[in-house]
Amino acid sequence: MSNRAVESDASSPLATGPDTQGVDEAETHEEFGELAKFTVAGFASGLALGVLLDSLGFQLSAVGQWLVRTLSGEGESIFEGIYALRQRLRGAKRSMAEAYGWGKLLGMTAPWIVDWGSRVLGIDVYGVQGFYIPFFYSMSDQVGANVSGLLFLRRETGSWTGAFGRYLRHPVLLASLAVVLLVPMGLLLARVGGFSPTTQTYTALETIAANLCWVPPLVGAAAERLRGSKVA
Repeated sequence: MSNRAVESDASSPLATGPDTQGVDEAETHEEFGELAKFTVAGFASGLALGVLLDSLGFQLSAVGQWLVRTLSGEGESIFEGIYALRQRLRGAKRSMAEAYGWGKLLGMTAPWIVDWGSRVLGIDVYGVQGFYIPFFYSMSDQVGANVSGLLFLRRETGSWTGAFGRYLRHPVLLASLAVVLLVPMGLLLARVGGFSPTTQTYTALETIAANLCWVPPLVGAAAERLRGSKVA
C-alpha cells in the first residue's frame, strides 16, 4: 500500500475545494486501488460456491442463494470493511477510502431483509417482479458507501453546501451514483428478456454482473494515477 506524499495540485481531479491550492492531505492518500482488488475475491468465492451447490443438487436452495449472493454481491464489502477496521487500528488519518469501506460494510444487511421479506410475502424471486433482489445485494453497500462519502465531505467542509459542491466534483462518488442508478435498469431488462436465476451458478453470474462496485474504486485509482502524473 503506497504511503507516498503527493505534492498539491489545484488541477487534480480530487482537488475539489473552491479555495484550495491543492488536494487535502486526507484525500491525497485515498487508496481506492487497494479497495478495487477486493472485488475479485468476492466474485471468485461466490461463483465457486454457486458451482459447488449446483453440483450437490441445491440449485433452488433459498439459503444457498443467500450465501451465493452475499459473496458475489457483498464479498468485497467484507474485505473493504476489514480494510477500514485496519485503518482505525493503525490510527491512520481518516480518508475517503476508509469512509467508503465503512459505508459498504454497514450497508450489507439491507439485502438480507429485502430478500427474506420478499420470500415471506410470496413474491416470485425468480421472475421479473424479483429483479430488485440482486440489485440490493449488489448495490446496497454501494448506496451506503455513497452516503458515507457524502457525510465524510460534510465533516471535512463543515457545511452541506460545501459537501455537495465537492460531491459533484468527486469522480469516485459520481461514479458510485451512476452505477446505483444504472444497475436496476439492466437487471429489469434482463428479467423481462427471460433470464431467471434458476441455478446457483446463474444466481452468482447475475449478481456479479450487477455488482459494478468495482467501478468507483477503479475511477479513484485512475484519478490518483492522473494526479501523480501531473505533479511528477
